[in-house]
Order: sequence, then structure tokens, then C-alpha cells
Amino acid sequence: MTALVTPFFQSTRRYLSLVKFSHTVFALPFAFIGFTLAIVNEHKTFQWQLLVKMLLCMVFARSAAMSFNRYLDRHFDALNPRTAKREIPAGIIKAEHALTFTIINSLLFVATTFFINILCFYLSFVALFVILFYSYTKRFTALCHLVLGVGLSLSPIGAFLSVTGYFAIVPLLFSFTVLTWVSGFDIIYALQDEQFDKSHRLHSIPAALGVKNALRVSTLLHILSAATIITAGIIGQFHWLFWVGTAIYIGLLIYQHLLVKPNDLSKVDMAFANTNGIASVVFAIFTILSLLL
Repeated sequence: MTALVTPFFQSTRRYLSLVKFSHTVFALPFAFIGFTLAIVNEHKTFQWQLLVKMLLCMVFARSAAMSFNRYLDRHFDALNPRTAKREIPAGIIKAEHALTFTIINSLLFVATTFFINILCFYLSFVALFVILFYSYTKRFTALCHLVLGVGLSLSPIGAFLSVTGYFAIVPLLFSFTVLTWVSGFDIIYALQDEQFDKSHRLHSIPAALGVKNALRVSTLLHILSAATIITAGIIGQFHWLFWVGTAIYIGLLIYQHLLVKPNDLSKVDMAFANTNGIASVVFAIFTILSLLL
């Protein structure tokens, strides 16, 4: 029995690493916000089954997007010293297996939306196109960071739609918050590959504008993210706890820009993963508590 279980867990660990499952912390908290917003503000009945379906959609969609990105970028990843140890270029996972994993997760995502509501089912094809198309964008546009932002921004409005089946302004504002927030920190993350992107004719804001100007664009996007989240709070008339979460969120946005400087990129990983992960989780906790109280 152990001989069968051990390879299964090893394989699972490899695929979780392939899709950077820990980075689910970026968008998932906003999905919980969208779901809770629908239950409380729209007076819908809470259903465990629906929550599980929403979470499965998040996992399937993100797994499909990340595995496809790794599959499509495998040749560039092999050439880049920073990414050469990723699962596909390192030979840990075969490219065709990663593609199969992408297809399976895409089908599971669409199938799960069918059991939520008809609007989510129809929109699942649009969502799938956006999150898979992102992987191509670095080949022809420096706006690839915004496309990634659009993909992750679907989490709060998607979760809201899973409960209600219709759109509303506040979850859409939260989606725009995610769009500008993710685009901004993805630019910071891309600073590490500025020279590599230039030499291999890949497109990004840092490659197009240089480190200093890229940081300015990132700052502008994060200012827009802060402005949108404040607008959502005013329109939604949230409890004071929301504003505590908002203050922490904006404070962490500022902090990550203090960590990364044009002449010192040594703390990019800390700014990218740790700071943004904490910002998302803490903001979600305070926002959900403000809705429930």
C-alpha cells in the first residue's frame, strides 16, 4: 500500500509546485469576499455545496492557467537561470503531461460552472480564454501584466455571480481593485527578467520602459487599486472594520514599493509573495468580518 501511496504524494507535490499552489493566496481571498458579499448584501441563502463548487472553480481555473503558462514558456524557462529549475525544463514533469493537466483542469472548470448556474457556465468560456491567452501575451505586448490582472480580477465577480447569477457594482469595483493590484505587483516581479526579456525579444513593462519607469507605472496602478477599494467601501457602506483592513492593505502596498528600488532588486521576492499575500488575506478577513457583523 505504501509503495502506491508514496508515488501518488510525490506526483501531487510536483504538480502543486508546477502551478505554484501557494500563490492561490492572491486571488482566493477576494473570491471569498465576493461570495460573502452576495450572501449578506443580496440576502441569499448560504450553501456549503455552492461554496465548494466556487472553490473548485478557482482551483481548476488557476491550475489550468499556470500549467499552460509553464508548458508554453518551457523553452524560455530553460534559458533563464532564474527559471531553469522549474519542473518542465528540469525534467521533473514532462511537457505533454503538463499540457494534459491543463486540458483536464480546463474541462473540470467548465463542467463545475455548469452545476452552479447558466450564466457562470456561459461566462466560463470567456474566463478560460482570458486566463489561457495571457500566456501568449508576453510574446507581443508589454501590457501582458494587465491581462494577468484581468484574469485574477475575475475571482470576486465570479464568486458573486456563482451565488446571485447577476452583476453588481461593488464586486465589480473589487475586481478592478484586483486588476490594478495584480498588474502592479506583476510589473515588480518582472523587474528580475528585464535584461533576459530584452535579449529574447519578450515584452514587459520593465523591458519596454526600464526599471525606474516600470516602478512608476506599478506605483500608479497601486494608487488606482487603493482608490478603487476606497470607492467600493464608500458605495458599499461597510462596517468600520472594512476601513481597518483597507488601511492595512494600502499600507502594505506602500511597503512593497519601499522594499524595491531601481538600484536594489534584492527584495523583489519579499515584495511579490510575502507582502501581497499578507495584504490579500488580511484585507479579506477584515472585509468579511465587516459584512458579517
